[in-house]
Amino acid sequence: MKKFLRRILTRPVLWLANKYTSQPDKDRVQKALTDLYTNILANPDKKGPIVQFDSSQNFIILSDQHKGAKNGSDDFAVAEKNYLAALDYYYQKNFYYITLGDSEELWENSWASVKKHNTASFEKEKLFRDKNLFIKIFGNHDLYWDNDPLASFELEKLYGQKTRIYEGAVLQTKINEKVIQILLTHGHQGDAVSDGNVLSKWFIANVWAPLQSFLLLNPNTPAYDHNLKTEHNRMMYEWSAQQPQTLLITGHTHQPIFESLTHLERLYRQLSQAKEKNDEARIKKLEEQIDMKRHEGESIPDFTAYKPGYFNTGCCCFIDGDVTGIEVADNMIRLVKWKYTNETPARIILEEAPLEKFIDW
Repeated sequence: MKKFLRRILTRPVLWLANKYTSQPDKDRVQKALTDLYTNILANPDKKGPIVQFDSSQNFIILSDQHKGAKNGSDDFAVAEKNYLAALDYYYQKNFYYITLGDSEELWENSWASVKKHNTASFEKEKLFRDKNLFIKIFGNHDLYWDNDPLASFELEKLYGQKTRIYEGAVLQTKINEKVIQILLTHGHQGDAVSDGNVLSKWFIANVWAPLQSFLLLNPNTPAYDHNLKTEHNRMMYEWSAQQPQTLLITGHTHQPIFESLTHLERLYRQLSQAKEKNDEARIKKLEEQIDMKRHEGESIPDFTAYKPGYFNTGCCCFIDGDVTGIEVADNMIRLVKWKYTNETPARIILEEAPLEKFIDW
């Protein structure tokens, strides 16, 4: 019966969730990002810190863990081993860890329940906090950290010391005597659900959470909500395209973006280049990859972004357990994936580019 209900209810429930809970507005997105960026630069540490770095300091940026209560609606559970392995790797290499929002799923769960069932993850995060290599940014699913009077007390108990919660952060570095700035934020700005939409909160609490738990529905796959994700990413891109020598890294949509393009878009661009060179072997390989991505549910959005300044971390709760993130390391920026290979977590570089590339775009 559950399988039958899942088959007939998945699409309508997700359609209703998308229709009534997420309505990004371009003007609000643009204003919110500009206000945040300006505020951080003018008043560091109020809404976010400025972190200056050189090639000796490396960063890993992850988002959208959606840590839950290890029940049927916990999207993070299947990815937890990849997440823990990733944090082990980055801690051993002395990376700075920035978690970019929606780290905890507090729409569907109480904080007490999330804390109880995710001890291992919080202990790994605490290692970075102990070394002052940790920034925690809130998203729309963990707004609790920003607006609950007990949040600062709970964070202090969790990490063993006072821990600020921010809306964003700016990384600054110099390459060839020119400054490059990277604005980091969750990316929910301008989305109606994130601004306190009453209907959306009612839907999550009273309809979506119970249905997701009972039917084991997971919306964190490219097959769902794809048009909305593309539209929100387009708005993020349009803002970033107006900011010279500034990169924008967000999360929120669960759709990895590198240099303003989805992975599928980059494959199509590479295919076009291979055809120009009559590289038959390369053409065959790329066509196979494209077919695989299309079977996974990805489609080609009308997203003609060519300025390379927008990046999206993806998420840490894909249905197959994959974890994606952005590394800023060794004067490079990389889109990486942690996936299970023979049930063992493995790091894979999906895309990379030198930071120098972004000096004069």
